[in-house]
Amino acid sequence: MSESTTERFARLAREPLVPTVLPRRRFSGSVQSVRSIYDHRQLLGLLIRRDVKSRYKDSALGLLWTLINPLVQLVVYYTVMGQFLGAARGIPDFALYIFSGLTIFVLFSETVSGSTGSVLANAGLVKKVYVPREVFPLASVGSAFFTFSMQVVVLVAACFVLGSPPLSVSILFFFPSVLLVIVYGTALGLLLAALNVYLRDMQYLSQILLMLAMWSSPIVYGWTMVRDTFALAGLPSWAIDVYSSSPLTLAVLGFHRAFWVAGEPNDYPAQLLLRMAICIAVGLVLLWLSHRAFVRMQGNFAQEL
Repeated sequence: MSESTTERFARLAREPLVPTVLPRRRFSGSVQSVRSIYDHRQLLGLLIRRDVKSRYKDSALGLLWTLINPLVQLVVYYTVMGQFLGAARGIPDFALYIFSGLTIFVLFSETVSGSTGSVLANAGLVKKVYVPREVFPLASVGSAFFTFSMQVVVLVAACFVLGSPPLSVSILFFFPSVLLVIVYGTALGLLLAALNVYLRDMQYLSQILLMLAMWSSPIVYGWTMVRDTFALAGLPSWAIDVYSSSPLTLAVLGFHRAFWVAGEPNDYPAQLLLRMAICIAVGLVLLWLSHRAFVRMQGNFAQEL
C-alpha cells in the first residue's frame, strides 16, 4: 500500500538535511571574482573609455583640462606656499618638487573619489543586468590612471625644460610609488564604493579624507621639516617612522626621488625602498580584505539603489 502525501512529507521532514552545494572558500571566491572580472574585461575597457570621454564631453579644450588643472595648482602652491610663506627657501627646484608630489597625489585622489561614487553613477546597469560590480570602481581607477599618464608626460617635459632631467637610476622609484597608490587607492575605493550605496555620506567623507591626506603628505613642504618639527616637539623617534611609513607619504617621497633631481639622501628616510616594499605587501592584504567586504555587501546593491 502506497504511503499518503502527508506520510511522505513527514518521512522527508525526519531525514537530515544534506547540502547540495559545497560552501565557497574565501580564496576560491576571490579567484572566481577575479576570473569574472577578467571575463568582462571588454566591458571594463568600454567603461574606462566612457568615463574619460564623458568627463570632458562638450568641452572646448577637452583632454587639455587634464593638464590645466595640475598646472593651475602648481602655480597657486608655488606662489602662496613657496614665495609668500617661504617654503621654497629650503627646497631647491621647488616647482619640480611640488609638481612631482601633486602628480602622484592626483592619481590617488581621483582613484578614491571616482571609485566612491562609481556604483551609484551606474545604478541603471546594476539594476538591469548582471555584471561583476567591481568593474565600476575599477573603471574609475583606469580613468584616473589615464589622466595620471598625461600629467607624467608634462612632468617629464618640465624636468627637461628646467634643466633637471631625471636620468639617474632613481627614476625606478616611479614604479613602486605608482603601485602603492594603485593598491591603496583601489582598496579604499572598493570599500567606500560599497558603503556609499548604503550610506550616501561616504562621498562627502571621502573628500574630507583626501583633504587631510593632501596636507599630511610632504607635497608642499619637505620631509625634513616634519622630522625636525617632531624632534623639536620632543616626540619619540618612532613617531617620524610612523609618519614615514604612511603609504601616501612613501608614494610622494618615491616620486620626489624619481623626478626631483636636486634632492639629497638626507631628504628621505632611511631604507626608503624597503619601507615601500613592506607597505605594498600590507596593501595587498588590505586590498583583498576590501574586496571581500565589497563582495559581501554587493548582494543588496540593486535593492538599495
